[in-house]
Amino acid sequence: MLPGRGRTGAARPARLLGTRTAWTTVGDGEFFCPGCGGDRNYQRLTGRRRLVLLGVPVLPRGDTGPVVECAACQRHFGTDVLDHLTTTRFSAMLRDAVHTVALAVLAAGGTCSRTSLETAAATVRAAGFDDCTEDQLEALVEALAQDTGRVYDRPCGAGLAIELHEALDPLAPHLAPAGRESILLQAARIALADGPYTPAERDVLTTVGTALTICADDVTRLLVAARTPS
Repeated sequence: MLPGRGRTGAARPARLLGTRTAWTTVGDGEFFCPGCGGDRNYQRLTGRRRLVLLGVPVLPRGDTGPVVECAACQRHFGTDVLDHLTTTRFSAMLRDAVHTVALAVLAAGGTCSRTSLETAAATVRAAGFDDCTEDQLEALVEALAQDTGRVYDRPCGAGLAIELHEALDPLAPHLAPAGRESILLQAARIALADGPYTPAERDVLTTVGTALTICADDVTRLLVAARTPS
């Protein structure tokens, strides 16, 4: 056997035919890259394939794509990957949803007791509003009542139900069942901070559960579980 002609060093024939794709950028933005596992910039690409003879493009072979290319890892993904929320967007939606739910429960309670306000403020701060205070929440509930003409301690009206659905409907598909249940449990604990559920608080909590796509039996189970000290 001649030197350099072993199995690992055997000469390979040149590739005569192949295909090559020429990519064109048609958009960009930020997405959650499943390859990197975090928020990254991306380019949206469409491509044109050509038959290549000895490295020279000779015949068109049609279009391909569109695809999403991660600017960091360079991997290509289907465009459905853009349906996944970025971490930044998800955090903002979750924070806003918890804030809206807390205000709705406080408004339903009617009295805005100090214990309810303290529980609500702690919940909202944990969700991302680091500077939220009891006084801020109380002022917001009062302003909400004056702006909408809402009467405290009444069932969840159409306007409040719409606000809850607007905050929760886009978020629910991106939450695991445990995440959806966690939001409802947080709301329930705000309602229970100053005593048993009132009919108005139960109505709001049921609306929250519906918006989070939690079935009625599970809503009942969770509202009972929230009454049990952990």
